Amino acid sequence: MDMQPPRRPLFFEIALPSGDTEHEELLRGLRAPQASIAPKYFYDVLGSRLFEAICELPEYYLPGAEREIFETRAAEIAEAVGPGCTLIDLGAGNCEKAERLFDLLQPTQYVAVDISSAFLRLSLERLQLRHPQLEIVGVVQDFSRQLVLPAVIRESRRLFFYPGSSIGNFSPDEAREFLSRIQVLSGSDGKLILGVDLVKDRPVLEAAYDDALGVTAAFNRNILNNVNRILGSDFDVRQWNHVARFNAHQSRVELFLEAERKISASLPDGPRVFHAGERIHTENSYKAPRYAPLTMFAQSGISWFDSANRFAVTVL
Repeated sequence: MDMQPPRRPLFFEIALPSGDTEHEELLRGLRAPQASIAPKYFYDVLGSRLFEAICELPEYYLPGAEREIFETRAAEIAEAVGPGCTLIDLGAGNCEKAERLFDLLQPTQYVAVDISSAFLRLSLERLQLRHPQLEIVGVVQDFSRQLVLPAVIRESRRLFFYPGSSIGNFSPDEAREFLSRIQVLSGSDGKLILGVDLVKDRPVLEAAYDDALGVTAAFNRNILNNVNRILGSDFDVRQWNHVARFNAHQSRVELFLEAERKISASLPDGPRVFHAGERIHTENSYKAPRYAPLTMFAQSGISWFDSANRFAVTVL
């Protein structure tokens, strides 16, 4: 009897159009008067592992609140979406959240999109072993700046999946542009499942991004290790403190790395001096309902909330 070889995930790596590179983007951010590093650079292999650990922390309420919604409202979500979709998972990571939906949604094709190539490859190899009959496609790209889908991805009944609070990492204008790109790629019969974090009391929000064990601090500092690999720079993570604060006016949690003392960092185009107390901005996490793009788009969909009204899942 002939044995069919085991199915393997298809894998694509899509570079940005010629022009701005990772090096240029990082140097521009680090040279700015308010230095910054885009949050997508958190997710090297170690950063992805640290984020998995963050999702297990008691202070980080988001995964539990979102999981509650999917568990208690599964039938309603399935009715709103329907079975047999092409499930396109944006920022897939370890694919765990999407995998929980497989029985519910019965996708005909699963597409995992992420910026971390090595971590995504490993995740998809393991996922394929657990789901040998499912067609699995991995797409490595910086989807915060472009979203390109290879021709092998089916065009009908596309269901984009963007859980967690990742949409809140975009500025209002960036979020509108990003959601509009998804809308175009969805076609006439597509949908989006979107996770949306809600405004809460300051102590709850700040504890979620500054846990007692210091895992989020390690996650934040590790971005400098990734910058060192990309740029060949020499940031020492021991010289930087993790800062998390809620900006009520902007309705967002802001993350920074703050220099403990005067630091001279070697960059490819010369040194960059940071004075004691100077900060590198690494993340914004906007919170609805005082975040206009989420409110505007959510009005056109169906939303479910966890029992404590901390988080929402919306089908658009």
